[in-house]
Amino acid sequence: MAVHAFPGAATFAAHMILPANTLESARQWDAQDPLNGFREQFLIPTVKQTPIIYFTGNSLGLQPRDAGAAVEREMEDWARFGVEGHFHARHPWFSYHERFTAGEASIVGARLEEVVLMNQLTSNLHFLLVSFYRTKGKRVKILTEHRPFPSDVYAMASQIAFHGLDPKACMVEMQPREGEQTLRTEDILAKIGELGDELALVLFGGVNYYTGQAFHMEAITAKAHAVGAVAGFDLAHAAGNMPLRLHDWEVDFACWCTYKYLNSGPGSVGGAFIHERHLKADLPRFAGWWGHDKKTRFQMGPEFKPTPTAEGWQVSNAPVLNMVVHGIALAQFVQAGMERLRAKSIQLTGYMEAIINGINDKHLAGLQIITPSDPDQRGCQLSMVVPGKGKTVYNRLTERAVSVDWREPNVIRMAPVPMYNSFEDVFRFGQVLKECLGIGS
Repeated sequence: MAVHAFPGAATFAAHMILPANTLESARQWDAQDPLNGFREQFLIPTVKQTPIIYFTGNSLGLQPRDAGAAVEREMEDWARFGVEGHFHARHPWFSYHERFTAGEASIVGARLEEVVLMNQLTSNLHFLLVSFYRTKGKRVKILTEHRPFPSDVYAMASQIAFHGLDPKACMVEMQPREGEQTLRTEDILAKIGELGDELALVLFGGVNYYTGQAFHMEAITAKAHAVGAVAGFDLAHAAGNMPLRLHDWEVDFACWCTYKYLNSGPGSVGGAFIHERHLKADLPRFAGWWGHDKKTRFQMGPEFKPTPTAEGWQVSNAPVLNMVVHGIALAQFVQAGMERLRAKSIQLTGYMEAIINGINDKHLAGLQIITPSDPDQRGCQLSMVVPGKGKTVYNRLTERAVSVDWREPNVIRMAPVPMYNSFEDVFRFGQVLKECLGIGS
C-alpha cells in the first residue's frame, strides 16, 4: 500500500497538480493529523445514521460533546443555591465572565484588560460605535468594505442617522476593480487617503462573510490612523478562524460572535475589544450597572464610574446559561492552539480548492472560486459560483447530506473547519460535487 506523506501548507496550492487524490490518501492524512482527535469531541448531525459532511461552521459551529453536561451543572447549582449561586455556585455567577478573559484574549491577540464577553454581536457594535464614531466638522464618513454583512450596514446607517446625518452621504462602500470580486489592499489604503479629513471611521469585517476575503487589518488600521480616523472591525468570520493580533496592530475596537467558528451555540454571547489606550479616555458610552467599577458597584450610587477595563462597556450582568458552552469551546481552542488550527486550515482549504480546480481542469465545469487563492487573504471559507445553475447544485448537495450554504445572488459557501473537519470530508465533498454537476470521475 502506498504511503502518502502528510501535506505541507503549500502542497495544495491552487495551480499545483493535486497529489494522490484518493480516499486512501485522505484517510492517511487524517491519521497523521495532530488535531485529528478533536473531531470526536463534537456531535456531528446524521442522516440515516450516517454523519453528514458539515461545512457550515462559518454559520454555526457544531456542538461540543461536553456542552450538555456543562449546562446541566449550572442548572443543578441554580436548583441548589437559588440567588446564592452568584457566590456559591461551582463557577460563581457574579464573576462568571471573568473565567473566559484569558482564553478570549489569546484568540484575538489582546491584553487581558482589553476584552470582555457581553451581549451579542450587533448589540456590541452599536455600543462601540457610540464611543468610536465621533463626528467633528466635515469628519463624518464611515468607510466599509464591498458587501458588508447586512447587520453591519443597518448599524452604521442608524448610527449615522442618530447623529442627524445622511447615511447615503456618509457611508462609503468600497468597490472592487471592474471585473474583480474582491478588494485590493492598495486600493483600500488609497481610498482611506482620498477621504482623508472627511473620514471618521474605517469599519471592515476581518473576513468578508460573502467572498471569504481576509483583510489586512494592520495596514488598514495604520492608514486610518495616519489620516486621523478610527479603525474598527467586525470579527464574526475571523475570531477562531485566523490568528489575530489586535493589540499589536493597534486596532481601536472590535466585536465578534461566538457561535460560528467558536462553537458556542446558537445566539451565544458576543465579544468586544477596546485597545488599552482608550480604556481610561473620556469617551461617550451608554452606561449600565455591570460596567460600574466592581469595587463600588453594590453601593448603588447615582453616578456611573466605569470599570477601567473593557468591562466598563458592559451594561448588564452576564447571561450565565448562554455562556456555559463558550467555556467548553474556549478550552478546546486553548488546547488545540490557534497556530496549529491555522496550519491545518491552510491545508484543508487548499485541498478543497485543488479539488475544485481539478474538476474544472478535467471537465471544464465553469466553477469559479471568488475567495482569494493567497492563504494570507482568506480563512477556511471558500465561496464558489456555479454559473447558471448554482442554486440547483446547492440543492443537490443538500439532498446528498452535504451541509453548505447559499448566499444571494449566486454564491455557495463551504468552510472546512480545522477543529472537526477532515481530509476525508473534503475528498467526499469532491466526489459528491461531481455527481451534482452531472459529470463522471
